[in-house]
Amino acid sequence: MINELKESYGHLFEDALLNEIVQVGTFKEIPEGFKMMEIGEYVRSMPLLISGVIKVLREDNEGDELLLYYLEKGETCSMTMTCCLGQKQSEIRAIAETDTKLIMVPVAKMEEWTAKYKSWRNFVFESYHNRINELLMTLDSIAFYQMDERLTQYLIEKVRVNENDIINSTHQEIAYDLYTSRVVISRLLKKMEQLGKIELGRNYLKIIKL
Repeated sequence: MINELKESYGHLFEDALLNEIVQVGTFKEIPEGFKMMEIGEYVRSMPLLISGVIKVLREDNEGDELLLYYLEKGETCSMTMTCCLGQKQSEIRAIAETDTKLIMVPVAKMEEWTAKYKSWRNFVFESYHNRINELLMTLDSIAFYQMDERLTQYLIEKVRVNENDIINSTHQEIAYDLYTSRVVISRLLKKMEQLGKIELGRNYLKIIKL
């Protein structure tokens, strides 16, 4: 585990902190599609991603979802940190976008390391900064972009994080992520196919040129 941890976080943390993470952390392998965190749950530990991708979603009062951002190798979730440190219920849902490896760090160590290691403090602050920027980008896309533009950017990001030009998602799943209806997504995808940008299949689509 130490080698994988160093590969992902060795440029951020000193050896002493890396060794402590190995001693107290819990290594987990999460399969694609697994729900790692649910809204309303209490969070007792924080994830450090070794590999894979996690998508973080918000839910409204009607049960509809909105994709907020992706977590990738070498990152953590600032919303999870906030819940941990404040001993509050989670306000997000986290689902493994791909097969994922991570280390769960107990909340007590998070507080200790903030005082003990400058590198950990910097990592925490940088994580907050990155997540806030991503949330602002999500807000901007809803407020200022048409749905066809949002869909295009969504597909581009999906290809990037999965490293695959075939997206194994239904129209309904895409609609959930973009906080819209399946009918709207189906219509826009069909138009993109007619323009030669994608190829539609059963429960998947292939990116040709976006």
